[in-house]
Amino acid sequence: MTERIALFIDGANVYAAAKRLGWNFDHRKILEHFGSYGTLHNAFYYTAVPPQVDDKQKRFIDALTYMGYTVRTRPLRESTDEHGDTHRRASLDIEIVTDLLTTEGRFDTAILLTGDGDFERPVEVLRARGKRVVVASIPEMTSYELRNAADEYVDLGSIREQVERPGYRLPSEQRGADSRPFYVTAPLTEADER
Repeated sequence: MTERIALFIDGANVYAAAKRLGWNFDHRKILEHFGSYGTLHNAFYYTAVPPQVDDKQKRFIDALTYMGYTVRTRPLRESTDEHGDTHRRASLDIEIVTDLLTTEGRFDTAILLTGDGDFERPVEVLRARGKRVVVASIPEMTSYELRNAADEYVDLGSIREQVERPGYRLPSEQRGADSRPFYVTAPLTEADER
């Protein structure tokens, strides 16, 4: 029997990994690469969106949907800290955990593209229920606890040939260093509330 695969992509985390690596991911190739682990049954992509979604952002979400992803979005929230700095963020952790646990009957292996340590406990729960969990990210952005909880770890840098979108510049490179792409959230610090 072929292993049933489900893919869960933390869009902000994958974008941050792409910035660190200096190249971008082709989301269709990601589907193909990780789908080759068995038969792909589900593919979820989680991303934050600003209150006013422009045409470019809508096209990105539509393209992901057309590729076969179920796209989950949350609005970005802006807050200003005591220093007057504005931060934009939207946590999609609850959506990811909800989908991991409510769709577990449809997969044998969950592939989680994130390095966020907040997923350690849900990964442990899935493994206790007999599921195999693969975590894929880059080492410098992957918590030790999450990597330790998973059955397998994939360094996204090591599969560049299979998942890169060649010749494509990251949106932040196209618009200048000060602007942030719509699907990126600011990194949370320990002082931030979730």
